[in-house]
Amino acid sequence: MRYALYFTPAQDDPLTVAAARWLGRDAFSGGLVAQGEEAPLSLETLREATAEPRRYGFHATLKAPFALADGASPAGLIDAMAAFAAETRIFDIPALSLGRIGAFFALVPGAPCPPLREFAADCVRRFEPFRAPLAEADIARRRPERLTPAQREHLAVWGYPYVMDEFRFHMTLSGPLEPALADAVEPVLKSRFAGFLGKPLPVSGLALFVEPERGAPFTVHTWLPLAA
Repeated sequence: MRYALYFTPAQDDPLTVAAARWLGRDAFSGGLVAQGEEAPLSLETLREATAEPRRYGFHATLKAPFALADGASPAGLIDAMAAFAAETRIFDIPALSLGRIGAFFALVPGAPCPPLREFAADCVRRFEPFRAPLAEADIARRRPERLTPAQREHLAVWGYPYVMDEFRFHMTLSGPLEPALADAVEPVLKSRFAGFLGKPLPVSGLALFVEPERGAPFTVHTWLPLAA
């Protein structure tokens, strides 16, 4: 069993619903959702393009997947989440944009958002006592030889390279795509998410996702609202 602390809007939020329809899966229920064809994409192409983020569910990573440390318990983790959520106020990402990060698409902030960076860093620090050390195989999967010195340091200290100064908020909408396919997918994404682009995104809750076994789909175990 692995756990992860992610941001996702509430289950009934319109963005959550739109993302589930795009990815073909609802991470709250764990059930598949009909995607439907949208020219010029066939249903097969759409399912292939969204296969990777479909397994993880719609989210932005705060504390990357981890096994529980010796002596830690799921109940203790949830209690710590409740305390953190109760003392952390809701804030807005001022505007949401569609971005390309390398070869994949994601929803990203349209401009730097210092409260978001602070929120993510607080999550990493606060829940570090619950994380078991990475196994050598997990470290190798991160290809440390390809990371920057700062990213390797974060991997060693926090178990994930892309935290603190390397953090980049993103809510993934596709796997890596070839350039021609990416060019076809982009206008479809802009159409599907038009109602959310350029508008604020409230960071209103903290979610605990669980992966029952390696390679299994992640589902929402607990979603807690932040303080109003």
